[in-house]
Amino acid sequence: MTEKKPDNSAQMASPAYLLAALDQEFLLSDQRRGVRFMLEYEKAEEHLRAWGVKSTIVVFGSARTHENGNGEHMRWYEAARKFAKIASERGGAMITSDQNTRENVIATGGGGGIMEAANRGAHDAGAPSIGFNIRLPFEQEPNAYSTPDLTFQFHYFAMRKMHFAMRAKALVIFPGGFGTFDELFELLTLIQTGKSETIPVILFDEDYWTKAINFHHLVEHEMIGPGDLNLFHYASSPEEAWEKLLFAGICGGPKADAK
Repeated sequence: MTEKKPDNSAQMASPAYLLAALDQEFLLSDQRRGVRFMLEYEKAEEHLRAWGVKSTIVVFGSARTHENGNGEHMRWYEAARKFAKIASERGGAMITSDQNTRENVIATGGGGGIMEAANRGAHDAGAPSIGFNIRLPFEQEPNAYSTPDLTFQFHYFAMRKMHFAMRAKALVIFPGGFGTFDELFELLTLIQTGKSETIPVILFDEDYWTKAINFHHLVEHEMIGPGDLNLFHYASSPEEAWEKLLFAGICGGPKADAK
């Protein structure tokens, strides 16, 4: 008589038996934070490499700026859109028959406002662009203009910032609030401390920035050095922003201090 096979349903149903890669409770536990952090790096890196993205121009600015907003908001939105179109057309974002890498690809935080405008400008040019979205309690959705295969979602601000910094060849910062200030000063600190190579930083609309932040006051109180004021420069039009990046050698020309 054949002995009945023992019931192993409890073993099969045990969370311990579930493949680690399919066990969300395991992967989302506090102890696996380092693993999740690494995965956020690897996933975006894999897509960026597949698209041949060698360098980026990072565009920051307020998500509260709208195409049909008040006069200044509309002007900033249109300027960001035009700048991104110029940079995408002239900066090497579109692969040609004699190259297999992309230079100066527009990268944004992926959301609305200035981010949408910059991704939209690249889209207008027929070039790819990147959206580094962040998961927030009030759900941020990706705008409709970043390249779908280059539209990412991060849980960790730190990893998102790392991806912003890794390939950045220049920063163009439009008016914004806390988030924009955070991103601006994060990158300025990396440059100031030598943790990042020196790259051009353009602040769009000098009147806005000099009213929002009194940089000379920081120098007067010896909180920063006089030379730190040379870490960034101002532009008042999309063409001027692009010309200053060219003067800084962003497209392989002779590098000089932007004025």
